[in-house]
Amino acid sequence: MKLYYTPGACSQSPHIVLREVGAEFTLEKVDLKNKTTEHGEDFLQVNPKGYVPALELEPGTVLTEGPAIVLYLANKYPAAKLAPPAGSLERYQLQSWLAFINSEVHKAFGPLFNPVMPDEAKAISKQQIGKRFDYLQKHLSKQDCIMPSGFSVADAYLFVISGWSNNMGIDLQQWPAMAAYRQRIGERPAVKAALAAEGFA
Repeated sequence: MKLYYTPGACSQSPHIVLREVGAEFTLEKVDLKNKTTEHGEDFLQVNPKGYVPALELEPGTVLTEGPAIVLYLANKYPAAKLAPPAGSLERYQLQSWLAFINSEVHKAFGPLFNPVMPDEAKAISKQQIGKRFDYLQKHLSKQDCIMPSGFSVADAYLFVISGWSNNMGIDLQQWPAMAAYRQRIGERPAVKAALAAEGFA
């Protein structure tokens, strides 16, 4: 498998999961501005949507969208126990969390990365993120991970997205349970390895 990624982007979530499950994979860095890979490949030929992550399962077969990729990996490597069994209530609860992180947290950060977005719009986005973090603060003050069963693919996703906060002027210390959560997840060997591979060690 080959993961097309950009350092620090949401592709870091499947990168962490690949290491958690012990998969054999290679990395291909993507320049999102120019839509090229580190080896000169036209990234739009890999993912016509033009963004990471993209996971090449085999030549000619590519899976895109982070939540889909991490669930695929959890199913492919069930011994890692990064997702409850398919069909169980807990599995749907995990999918609910992935949807929440994707649509309510990840998407809210989008305007903050846009250099032409007016400050007023960015302020609204920060307020929205703050409300979602209020919810997560309550949840994570009661348990160590998103799912009561322990670390899951949802934690890999939330760890990456919440990590954008400080660079965007959002102080996570306002939410001490979330700050402590990030510290716990950041101590996992797979997380440390992914961060180091992307140049954040």
